[in-house]
Amino acid sequence: MNTHQNKVVEFEDLGIKEYQSAWDYQESLMKDIIDTKIKNRDLPAEQHLITPNHLLLVEHPHVYTLGKSGHEENMLAGIDQLKEIDATFVKTNRGGDITYHGYGQIVGYPVLDLENFFTDIHLYMRNLEEVIIRTIGDFGLKGERSQGETGVWLDVGKPYARKICAMGVKASRWVTLHGFALNVNTDMRYFEYIIPCGIKDKQVTSLKRELERELTPEEFENVKASIRKHFVDVFGAELVNR
Repeated sequence: MNTHQNKVVEFEDLGIKEYQSAWDYQESLMKDIIDTKIKNRDLPAEQHLITPNHLLLVEHPHVYTLGKSGHEENMLAGIDQLKEIDATFVKTNRGGDITYHGYGQIVGYPVLDLENFFTDIHLYMRNLEEVIIRTIGDFGLKGERSQGETGVWLDVGKPYARKICAMGVKASRWVTLHGFALNVNTDMRYFEYIIPCGIKDKQVTSLKRELERELTPEEFENVKASIRKHFVDVFGAELVNR
């Protein structure tokens, strides 16, 4: 366990950024943290260097991403169709199956040294879900967990259960990568080209669809503010702008 727990999380809003570019950036942040942890192994506890934490929020241009345990047959569109809808396809090293990222969706990438918080991936996933449950609660929606299905859902246990936020992460030496994707003003037609998360019998939804109106740019920023606030509360963190 890290003897110098650092609960400060450096926050960045990356705006609109290509998926691969954001992934590369996450990887560089992760490498810096891991390099520090490796250095600490050769130092006495009182000389351990503090490891940083990061929270990135971003929107991606249209892209489908497949987790390392996912199945390519859940990608229903071929190369030509992807070109027609101006989308790309990327295989990633996160957990989970296939998902879609696009404009109007808020993607969150916490790059955390969990030794600064707790060393429990299951708890980490439940905490991410809790952040989103509280966030959409601020907009009048009752988010829930679905047993055995990571993410945040509405109307769990009913025939019209639907997912509003997908999640998939990777961790190495207790440092996290990837994260969550909350559908806000997302163009839901793009989900028709995949079997989202490999789950055939459930739908996906968005804040826009549930509220039956597009969120204004100000409201979109308010969703981000809610995410930041609840992230601080749930993780017991302090957020500072990077």
